[in-house]
Amino acid sequence: MAYLTDRKRAVGMGSAKTGTDHHWHMIISSVALLGLIPCFVFTFGHALGMEYSDALAYYHRPFPAILAVLTLMVGFLHFRNGVQTLIEDYMQGMARKVALIAMICLSYSAAAVGVFALIRIAL
Repeated sequence: MAYLTDRKRAVGMGSAKTGTDHHWHMIISSVALLGLIPCFVFTFGHALGMEYSDALAYYHRPFPAILAVLTLMVGFLHFRNGVQTLIEDYMQGMARKVALIAMICLSYSAAAVGVFALIRIAL
């Protein structure tokens, strides 16, 4: 039976050195989404019942298009950071690496597809 102190068990485990930075990114994106989501819901709700040609004209205006792009980008970056934390906390080994790579690819590709679609509509 090993009688180790908590400090002795932690020696060699090291620190990832990115915890504070990751936490601040989550806080900043949360605050940004706190303002972006209501604005996006308001502008998207306004365009929801429109005809296709009216919706195209609506998203040709800069404010709704920029707001939608910002909401998509910040939302998917927040999603990536949150799911990364979950994967790092609850998975180990090769499954952890595969899940991290898949989640990062999924979040960036979904953001890219959304931004591409909005650019096609706006231009």
